[in-house]
Amino acid sequence: MLFCPNSKINIGLNIVSKRSDGFHNIETVFCPIGLSDVLEFVEVRDRPVGSFTLNMTGIPVSGSVEDNLCIKAYRLLARDFSLPAIDIHLHKIVPMGAGLGGGSSDAAFMLRKLNERFTLGLSVSELCRYASQLGSDCAFFILNKPLFAYERGNVFRELAGFPEDMEILVVHPGIHVSTAEAYAGVVPHKPEEPLQELIGLSPDRWKGKIINDFEESVFKKHPDIQSIKNQLYKTGAVYASMSGSGSSVFGIFTSNAPEGKEHFPGLFTWKGNIYRSW
Repeated sequence: MLFCPNSKINIGLNIVSKRSDGFHNIETVFCPIGLSDVLEFVEVRDRPVGSFTLNMTGIPVSGSVEDNLCIKAYRLLARDFSLPAIDIHLHKIVPMGAGLGGGSSDAAFMLRKLNERFTLGLSVSELCRYASQLGSDCAFFILNKPLFAYERGNVFRELAGFPEDMEILVVHPGIHVSTAEAYAGVVPHKPEEPLQELIGLSPDRWKGKIINDFEESVFKKHPDIQSIKNQLYKTGAVYASMSGSGSSVFGIFTSNAPEGKEHFPGLFTWKGNIYRSW
């Protein structure tokens, strides 16, 4: 079974409060984008149930096999279901440590496709419960449509009238920003204007209103990331922001987005639609 786990961007990210479990309550809007990894698994009948192999190509992935979220997703379901042995191949395209949720998407798609291929009978809500055990944003990729997210980022509300088919340019500077590092520079607070209301404005009114709370501290430490945001505005973006805890930055354009290689030579860029009836 071959599939393409897509990535996401965050439009706005408010760090609201620290939780008693050590996590933070946040408010954000998750939006799927078409930048994707490629993931495949094949059933192997002559090996014991619950066993696997993992082959990885593309962008090098650090860490052990046991730390890979695809393997964690397989093991999570294998605790409750008799899963056959599989061989997994992950071709990594989405940059890591980029705020695009590539690893979380790989894990969520693994859950979805294992459920589908082996007829496990899990509902969407049950898949979301499993996904939330793997990471705060994993459950989003079970639903995989623009959503307002809150609490740890794993509880969702529907968005009414969200604009479709906006052009987007994503730029990744090749800088890794750890989530722990990003949170260390933020003081939790409630936003003055609720993000869920601001997102209803037209995108050309988002600038200066919809904020990513991580930007202030991350930009101080990594000014090259802020330079990318400034350059996106110079190239005609109506809104630009860092995604998640960084380090990718995206620009939204009401007309054709520029070619990334022209304005950001030597950097990873991706051009496409922010949302197309996913």
